[in-house]
Amino acid sequence: MPDREINLNNPIPIRAALSAILAALMFASMGVAVRYSSEGLSNEMTVFLRNGFGLLFLLPWLYQRGLGYLSTHRPAAHIIRALAGLAAMYCFFYAIAHLQLAEAVLLNFSSPLFIAIIALIWLGEKASEKLIFAIVIGFIGVCLILKPGTEILKGAAWVGLVSAVFAALAMVTIRDLSSTEPTLRIVFYFSITATLVSAIPLFWTWHSPPWQTILAMSFAGLSATIGQLLLTYSYSLAPAAHIGPYSYSTVIFAAIYGWIFWAETPDSYTLTGAILIIAAGIITLHRRSMPQLTEPD
Repeated sequence: MPDREINLNNPIPIRAALSAILAALMFASMGVAVRYSSEGLSNEMTVFLRNGFGLLFLLPWLYQRGLGYLSTHRPAAHIIRALAGLAAMYCFFYAIAHLQLAEAVLLNFSSPLFIAIIALIWLGEKASEKLIFAIVIGFIGVCLILKPGTEILKGAAWVGLVSAVFAALAMVTIRDLSSTEPTLRIVFYFSITATLVSAIPLFWTWHSPPWQTILAMSFAGLSATIGQLLLTYSYSLAPAAHIGPYSYSTVIFAAIYGWIFWAETPDSYTLTGAILIIAAGIITLHRRSMPQLTEPD
């Protein structure tokens, strides 16, 4: 049977697009909760609470599947994916605490550029002229976000960019895992590994947070879990090339949140960089070889 043509009059891609946009709203909302909590919590505690609550909210879906669903023959790949994702989360949350929310999200969303590079090196994929063009304009956009010659160039902006590198490594690993492992199993092993590893620094950084912060981080964990499930559902309805562009609405929601809660307004460098990064991301996402899962964390 030939592939069904996807168009806007078909209810399936409409559901897919709406799911992706709602997922983007959830991820941006998580960023707000993390930004709020980081004002009184260390980065180590913020990361642990996000992972702990995320794992807690994932348990009902796992209960429905049963323990047998968790059986895997690829523990090493799960660990690599989890550690890369955890490193991305530490860097991303640090950037959220020290940059404008939209800028931190933008730098993290430059990960498709690094996915393409990692795929070229790791998976031996060939680089087309279109891909090279996308990488070039994407990195021009990144440079504009980094704002050469200004104070932002030191520290937090570079940490935000490193979060994209680790996120890209995590997503390439997800692509490899997804050939044999279902999505929920991949998410579970990430959640349990990230929770256990991020608990280690608590031995020297723990302090009892106020109930408002606990509530905010529980919301961060819930919104992140819902966002991941919504995004996974959207990818089950339509190809990544159709869904990927909608994921960039996270940047828009983050900019709106930043303006409402912290009076943040992107400057001309950030706006231009955003256009270039999003354009480059959309170009790379239209390549069939790209991973179909994203993990903004």
